[in-house]
Amino acid sequence: MNALTEPGNPDTSTTTTAQPEPEPKDYFVSRDGVRYAGSHLIIDLWDAHRLTELEHVDRVLRQAAADTGATILHGHFHHFGEGCGVSGVLVLAESHVSIHTWPERGYAALDIFVCGGCDPYRALPALKAGFSPGRVQLAEHKRGLSDEP
Repeated sequence: MNALTEPGNPDTSTTTTAQPEPEPKDYFVSRDGVRYAGSHLIIDLWDAHRLTELEHVDRVLRQAAADTGATILHGHFHHFGEGCGVSGVLVLAESHVSIHTWPERGYAALDIFVCGGCDPYRALPALKAGFSPGRVQLAEHKRGLSDEP
């Protein structure tokens, strides 16, 4: 006998019932009868400001990503030198946000790709407030269009 089964020692073992594995979450989007992986916005900002300021660019993109409802996993931004542009990316649990700036032209190129319940259009107010563009060009691409219901 061991200490657990000797008289006077209560049995401390427990029996567990196997629980079914939870169903994996499907992050595909279903809207208006269309099923797809996510929305990818291609955004061009013209006559934009503060495009040389790495910390500012980082802060604005983090706010924009948070506003979509996304979860930021990692960010990396690179400054190309005094008076030069910034390139950067935020890796999201739901995909990514990226930027490349050309301050000499007042131009910034951004990608916002999110899936699941995130809404990439909710990033636009933060981008407009942060960079004060004179003009915004926007295109949306639905990634991973599916024939499945």
